Amino acid sequence: MPQHKKQDGNEAAYELGNLALMSSALETDAGLPEGTAKALQIAGMLQTTLELDQLIEVFSQQIEGLVPHNSIAYDYKPLQIAVARGKPEKHSCSYQLVVAAQTLGQLVFTRRRKFTANETHLLEHLLCCLVYPLRNAILYRHALTAALTDPLTGVNNRTAMNSALIRETELARRHGNALSLIAADLDHFKRINDGYGHLAGDFILKTVAETLSDCTRRTDILFRSGGEDFLILLSNTNKPGAMRLAERIRAAVDSSELIYGDHRIPVTVSLGVACFAKGDNSESLFEKADGALYAAKAAGRNCVRHADAL
Repeated sequence: MPQHKKQDGNEAAYELGNLALMSSALETDAGLPEGTAKALQIAGMLQTTLELDQLIEVFSQQIEGLVPHNSIAYDYKPLQIAVARGKPEKHSCSYQLVVAAQTLGQLVFTRRRKFTANETHLLEHLLCCLVYPLRNAILYRHALTAALTDPLTGVNNRTAMNSALIRETELARRHGNALSLIAADLDHFKRINDGYGHLAGDFILKTVAETLSDCTRRTDILFRSGGEDFLILLSNTNKPGAMRLAERIRAAVDSSELIYGDHRIPVTVSLGVACFAKGDNSESLFEKADGALYAAKAAGRNCVRHADAL
């Protein structure tokens, strides 16, 4: 299980040990006669969760008495996961975690005083308890992400949309927060498939999804609800804000240069906007946005309509 260590700017490579070696390290480096029992205790605690943030927190708590630290931070870029606990301090010890040629991300410990050579040696062995639970948690997160992601465009799929709509409408009802929904549909998409082929259609869908994503904020949630249809869920957003975003999306798609092979393919999008109101639920909010979308199509396409105008 290769891994890299960097302490205050110095980097070295080493090989992670197994559980038996960690037990030995606990007995020699940490002076624990019950090293095997402690190693098994840490390993057992790390088997209790597949949630990455909980896993990092449990690991930090379990080793705090062995290697004191003020903060721990974990970063896994492929899934854009960043977990941080505690207040970062001056001195750090960082590890690039790898097991069986699979990169598991970076783990960084900090504290006010330098880590001793004995402590970093002990940390190296303690990490052998973490890597396999961490790999399991990453595989679990990848599986969840795949189940909720549209494979063509990479945005959230309809299953994710249904759950998010129920969750956000319930939060809006309970707390009185503003909530808006934008329904978007590519205009005359069948003509694109028929005229340029389905591969061109797939290219257009992926490119438009990227344009929609670029237009939205980090707090907005984009979904492909099916075919050429997309939905954007806007928490804490009222009618003026939702209408501005919808118009920005319309203009961005209309002005985009979509070239597939030797063809420049003109693409426009129609959008319907609805805002959560008293008595609404996930189904009624979706129906209002869908009705506004049909109104936009009836008005000639490449435009935005709000449900209030129906």
